[in-house]
Amino acid sequence: MEPPQSLWWSSLSGPIAPRPALQRHLDVDVAIVGGGFTGLWTARELKRRDPSLRIAVLEKSVCGFGASGRNGGWASGLFPVGDEHVIARYGADALAHLRRVLWDAVGGLGQSMSEDGIDAGFVHGGTLTFARSQTQRHRLMSAVEASRARGVGPADLEWIEGDAVRERGFVDGALGAKYSPHCARINPARLVRGLSDVVEGLGVEVFENTTVTKIVPRRARRQPEVVTVGASVHADIVVRATEGFTPTLAGQRRAVAPVYSLMIATEPQTPAFWSEAGFAHHETFADDRHLIIYGQRTSDDRIAFGGRGSPYHFGSTVEQRFDENPKVFDMLEATLRELFPHLQGRPTHRWGGPLALPRDAWPSVHVDRRSGLASAGGYTGDGVVLSHVAATALADLIARPDDETEHTNLAFVEHRSPKWEFEPLRWIGINVGLGLANWADHSEAVRGRESRAGRLLERLLH
Repeated sequence: MEPPQSLWWSSLSGPIAPRPALQRHLDVDVAIVGGGFTGLWTARELKRRDPSLRIAVLEKSVCGFGASGRNGGWASGLFPVGDEHVIARYGADALAHLRRVLWDAVGGLGQSMSEDGIDAGFVHGGTLTFARSQTQRHRLMSAVEASRARGVGPADLEWIEGDAVRERGFVDGALGAKYSPHCARINPARLVRGLSDVVEGLGVEVFENTTVTKIVPRRARRQPEVVTVGASVHADIVVRATEGFTPTLAGQRRAVAPVYSLMIATEPQTPAFWSEAGFAHHETFADDRHLIIYGQRTSDDRIAFGGRGSPYHFGSTVEQRFDENPKVFDMLEATLRELFPHLQGRPTHRWGGPLALPRDAWPSVHVDRRSGLASAGGYTGDGVVLSHVAATALADLIARPDDETEHTNLAFVEHRSPKWEFEPLRWIGINVGLGLANWADHSEAVRGRESRAGRLLERLLH
């Protein structure tokens, strides 16, 4: 499969020359299935802990082909599950610890990139969530107040309005914004391709164009095995790091739902445009609608802008043709012009891909030494920083099984999400959820008050 024709891939220095495919039997200490952020960070962190480890990364296409190379470029401290759900399941102390590790990891990601000599346009400018209606304003202000009650100070989260908003960035109709400093802008393709070179330089064997058909757990005296089209790999530990492509593996159809998120990128905008719009520190941005949108000002002064809305496909099907949806692309362009009425030119790039949505929206990290199988993922679109944190936890669990670290005791480590329902219930439920998000936004725009559909959507997922 060819890499997606995204803005990020077009910014690379030249065409990607795939590494050789696996064509011989291999015996290693750790085999990693998936050459995205999770798999590559895990390889890097394992080598940092024990340089003698024999590690192989197996990638179906080229490293970064999946969400790692085509996401929105937000390196954020966001967690896909709301604070109240974390507290309800694991307690307030667990939330405080999780929050601090994720927030610190934003800067830590930038430090890792610097140490590895990867130039991926990392700019730590924070993120703005705009309120463009009184309903959104009330909801966002209430969220800031709730965070205050949980010990979050203004240095980590604040409500801004008036001139304070315009000093950072402005979208049409903004009544204010929730601002968090815990986000950076990156070019994800440059990061993931640079990371693949780094781990290879550390002695990790990286195989591309290598399709894994089966992962076999430890049986009696036989090691875990990764079966590919051309050969097999035996390892002490096999790590599955396949994110939105997980349902394509045998026995994983209901593990996560592959939900598609699509993006567009504009022509470079003029200095006059950016003088009016702001975002001088490359703050990422969204608003508080239910059908998620996200954007950034790129290093060459474009806007890269994405959102949900593409349907879930029956049977957790993942196909390259689903990466494009003209109706959703048009909706994204219309929304972007609504946010920035003076936007110039037409989109130059359109692309998309699947992300992994667990049934309860919780990411997870697992290591089962009895079976020899490990995994990390389920980031629901918040995976740039979260994958780094998850990979660090995974490396600690594998290389230092007797040590408790600040990463191994995170709330989502060894969390077990329920499986998705059988079809057609899965198809009905997820697409009804997308419809509810769209209807909630329409209802709030028309009626000027919070929609019950939004609250129903929250209950449907959790």
